[in-house]
Amino acid sequence: MRTGSEPVTARSPLRMRFWFSVWGLVWTIAGTVAFALAGRPGWAAACGALWLVVTVDLLLVLRHIRQGPHYQPGRDVPPYEPPET
Repeated sequence: MRTGSEPVTARSPLRMRFWFSVWGLVWTIAGTVAFALAGRPGWAAACGALWLVVTVDLLLVLRHIRQGPHYQPGRDVPPYEPPET
């Protein structure tokens, strides 16, 4: 049922974002090392910048997960009620 308030009551799949961030972290580290060893400093710097972005995202996701059920509801937390109009 759509109520028109989805952006207000939306929940983020934080565990999925966590695993995507871990996957991105592995690839950006590997890319940085591989390009540095291949003598491509520009590409290594680009991968290093992405590494920084992915690390910050991973830290934010972990922070939200640790903040509890308000940000990462479990199966026992019912969905938000639609706002009264």
